[in-house]
Amino acid sequence: MSAHVECVWPVGALLGEGPQWSMVDGSVWFVDIKGQWIHAYTEATGATRSFRTPEFAAFVVRDSRGGLVCGLRTGLYRFDPITGRFDLLQIVDAAHPGNRLNDGYVDGQGRLWFGTMDDRERATTGTLYRFAQGHLERMDTGYVITNGPAMSPDGRILYHVDTLQRCVYAFDVDPLGAMSGKRVFVRVTEADGYPDGPAVDAAGNLWLAMFGGWGVRCYSPQGELLRSLDLPVAQCTKAAFGGADLRTLYVTTASIGLNAAQQARQPLAGALFRARVEVAGLAPNTFAD
Repeated sequence: MSAHVECVWPVGALLGEGPQWSMVDGSVWFVDIKGQWIHAYTEATGATRSFRTPEFAAFVVRDSRGGLVCGLRTGLYRFDPITGRFDLLQIVDAAHPGNRLNDGYVDGQGRLWFGTMDDRERATTGTLYRFAQGHLERMDTGYVITNGPAMSPDGRILYHVDTLQRCVYAFDVDPLGAMSGKRVFVRVTEADGYPDGPAVDAAGNLWLAMFGGWGVRCYSPQGELLRSLDLPVAQCTKAAFGGADLRTLYVTTASIGLNAAQQARQPLAGALFRARVEVAGLAPNTFAD
C-alpha cells in the first residue's frame, strides 16, 4: 500500500494505546498505559493536551453524559478533562490483583466491551467483559493479553485478539449482545510480530496493528491480507479512523523494552502517526449507561 505516513506528535509514549477519534472536539484521544497519561491531539490546530492518571491507563471512550469513560488498571472511571477528576464506575477483576485492564470498544448500542490481562504477561487470567446498564458480564476467558475488540459495520461479528497466541478470533453477536460461534479469523506468524489493537472500516475490513511488526495490516472480512501500511517504528499498538471524512488512520506506538541500539534506530518510537487511506472508517460510538 502506497501511503504517506506522518508523525504528528513525537510524544515518546512508553506504551501508547487505544486511539479514539472524538467528533466533539476534532481530536484523537489515546493513552500511555505504563506512562500513566491520557493524551489528546487536535487535528485542525495540532494542539496537544495531556492528563496524568492515578493508575495505568488502558483506554478512553466518549461518554453520553459528556467527558470520557476510562479504563484504568483496576476498573472503569468517568473522567472530566476540565476538572481532571476521576469517578469510579466499576471495579474489575478484584480477585486477580495482578491483572489490569487493557483495550476497549463501544458498540452501536452504547455497550462497552473491554479486556483484562496479566500485567506480567504470563498467566491466562485475562477476560473479555461487556459493561452495559451498570452490569458487568464475563464474555470469554483464558487470555494472557487481550486486545480489541472491534465489530463489523452491521454489529453482528465481534473480533477479539489473543496477542500471545498470535490469533484474532471472530464471534457472532446477537442484538442482545450474546456471543456464539467462536472461531479463528486470522493467525499471524512469529516473523510478523504480535497482533495488537484492531479497527474496522466501513467496508468491513479489519486493520490490525502489529507489535514488533513495523506497521498495520488490513484484512478483508474473509481474513485475506489486502495490504500493509509500513511505519518507521516496530511496536505499533492500535489504529483508529479519524478526521472529518474518517479517512485518516491514526496509529499509536510504543517505546517500552527497546534497548539503546533499537532506540537509535527508531527515534520516533512511542509517537502518534497518521496516514490517509482510501476507505473510510466507522464513526466512533458513545458509551451510554
